[in-house]
Amino acid sequence: MEKLEKFKSLGLSENTLKALSRKGFEEPSPIQEKTIPYLLSGEKNVIGQAQTGTGKTAAFGIPLVEKLNRKPGSVQALILTPTRELAVQVSEEINSLRGYKKLKIMPIYGGASIEAQIRELKKGIDIIVGTPGRVIDHINRGTLDLSKISFFILDEADEMLNMGFIEDVEKILSKTNNEKRMLMFSATMPSKIKVLAKKYMGEFDIISVKEEQLTTDLAEQIYFEVRKSDKFEALSRIIDVEENFYGLVFTRTKVDAEEVANRLIDRGYSAEALHGDISQYQRERILKKFKTKNSNILVATDVAARGIDIENLTHVINYSLPQNPESYVHRIGRTGRAGNEGTAITFVTPEEYRKLLFIKRFAKAEIKKSTIPEIKDVINTKKQKIKEDIKSTLSDNINNVYEVLAKDLIEEFKEPEKIIAAVLKNVYQDELETNNYNEIKEVSIDKKGKTRLFVALGRADEMNPKKLVDYIEKETKVPGRIIRDVRVFEKFSFITVPFEDAEIITAIFKKKSKGRKPLIERAKEKKDNNDRNDNRNNDRRSNGRNSSRNYDNNNRRNNYNKKNNSSDRPKRNYNKSANN
Repeated sequence: MEKLEKFKSLGLSENTLKALSRKGFEEPSPIQEKTIPYLLSGEKNVIGQAQTGTGKTAAFGIPLVEKLNRKPGSVQALILTPTRELAVQVSEEINSLRGYKKLKIMPIYGGASIEAQIRELKKGIDIIVGTPGRVIDHINRGTLDLSKISFFILDEADEMLNMGFIEDVEKILSKTNNEKRMLMFSATMPSKIKVLAKKYMGEFDIISVKEEQLTTDLAEQIYFEVRKSDKFEALSRIIDVEENFYGLVFTRTKVDAEEVANRLIDRGYSAEALHGDISQYQRERILKKFKTKNSNILVATDVAARGIDIENLTHVINYSLPQNPESYVHRIGRTGRAGNEGTAITFVTPEEYRKLLFIKRFAKAEIKKSTIPEIKDVINTKKQKIKEDIKSTLSDNINNVYEVLAKDLIEEFKEPEKIIAAVLKNVYQDELETNNYNEIKEVSIDKKGKTRLFVALGRADEMNPKKLVDYIEKETKVPGRIIRDVRVFEKFSFITVPFEDAEIITAIFKKKSKGRKPLIERAKEKKDNNDRNDNRNNDRRSNGRNSSRNYDNNNRRNNYNKKNNSSDRPKRNYNKSANN
């Protein structure tokens, strides 16, 4: 099938097709295949339902690029996202899709200079990707006019709901015109989303794709605990212990990709590096070489590997742990395809173990611990392969000249074993030498320990130990019975939970914080382990030498209470939550 043929059939312009080619896209994802032609041809409002990591951004970004032209003086499209990170990501993605079209796209979010954003808005922006809070701020300042927009897009609508943004979204919608086209994308479809759609979208169609398992059962998922300095040695052993290794090796940066690929080449492997600095010509050459198996190892970054569709991979190796769970799902989804089994291997340093736990929960995947092959195992595997190669050659028709030479050698030296050994050494050189490999030191990760967490709520917020435990259980679904050593002070509290549950709690509250400091985070290590005077000393410190720390705590608590009491935000009362 011709490259980009399916994208061409969707009716895209040559400019967009070239942009997709530069990004390495080959085929549209299911949500893209259904949504793009609908948005290009129809006029109705749309709800797109698909899981995270299925290409939703391009599903609405490509039609926007196709339908809009530069129009100085007024915003043509507004895309709302729940987090600043997503706003930046969506903005960059659409910017890369516009090709040579002169559209101006800008993310606006809290934490960035509002003065700089105002200057850019005055110059004229076509597509704004923003978080609700900062968008409302600009509307209130009179620096953002949404009365003439053509498209209003709500990205990750279910997350907007979970994070308490729906009232903000409604406030923003009230400032838009009635003629706009509204698009809503969500991984799930809770009832409140449907209520919002009926209230503001009028007639709408739902475009959904079949929900698939995040990670395939055909991909065996394992992880190795390894020091950073031993990762390359571990990679070499994995490659050598496999009979026909054909895999993608993911690194975090382009520098790492180059370094790992070059070290593999120096060791005699057939490897290539793929990253953002590679030209389009080089990219196509490298991919062609890899797809035809003229090279069997491709070391790549997430960005460079986006859109690549390669069949029959035996391995995907996370040389560097991915930045987020979505990237993990994308990476390992490239093995275990079309009924073929594959293996996804992740290298984890002791410092990264918490992150691995978070990825496991998100992907709902069983990632089992395994042991790195020992040197003797690698050598035995190579010996077996040599035997099989010789057996295979014996079954072929061997030229008589070699048989004559073999007889001459046996008659002359009378030692067949030594003759065969000399031939093997001549052919395989030092392939079976154990000193080709370095020792890998064993690492130990404490998986059963406890973690102390700091909570920016205390007696001043009407908290007591029971209410605090009930509140955390309500918000995170972590069982209250495992929350121990609860200490509630005037303006903050401490709790102790098992290592793994600490990851759940901190991740959830970080997500709910909307870019501000979360209500719950890991406690700083104590300089003095004597707990006898904790209560008295902590209360005294609130007015003493740690005033800057308490200023941050007060800000977090005030932000929390402001959110609960503000008339334009959802009412959320932790006492009510605790008693429900």
